Amino acid sequence: MEEYTREPCPYRIGEDVGSAFTMGLIGGSIFQSFIGYRNSAKGQKLIGALREVRMRAPMTGVQFAAWGGMFSTIDCCMIAIRKKEDPLNSIVSGTLTGVLGGVILGMIEGVSMMMGRLVSDQAYDQQMGQHELEDPRNLPSKPSQVEDVGHNKDSSPFGLPTLSL
Repeated sequence: MEEYTREPCPYRIGEDVGSAFTMGLIGGSIFQSFIGYRNSAKGQKLIGALREVRMRAPMTGVQFAAWGGMFSTIDCCMIAIRKKEDPLNSIVSGTLTGVLGGVILGMIEGVSMMMGRLVSDQAYDQQMGQHELEDPRNLPSKPSQVEDVGHNKDSSPFGLPTLSL
């Protein structure tokens, strides 16, 4: 369903480039801070971590933005060529952007489709199996039972029906 709530194709490219840059910047900041902290001298750990973040995190963000822009552009071209929007477009776009991207997007789309099917099956089961419990006070009264089961010719001990031949 996510595909239907997104921007139309030409505007989607800019949105994806911005999102990819932000993800790359945040992820690069975390990754580069660990590297800067690890490689700095004792007493200079925080300064080293911040220096690495300042120098290298924007480069990681730009690389992510370039990948996201290529992916989104190819995805929009696939939509224009095929005239439909489905998971195959994402998988092909990821593969044309980079083989590893195709593998990752294939797994993501596969899991997404399986989860969507599982959730829809569970929702259907809940909808079909959901019955309101009746209030026992509103149920019809039981037929009167004979106190002495042995004298009732229609039932055997323990209230089981008898077979009449």
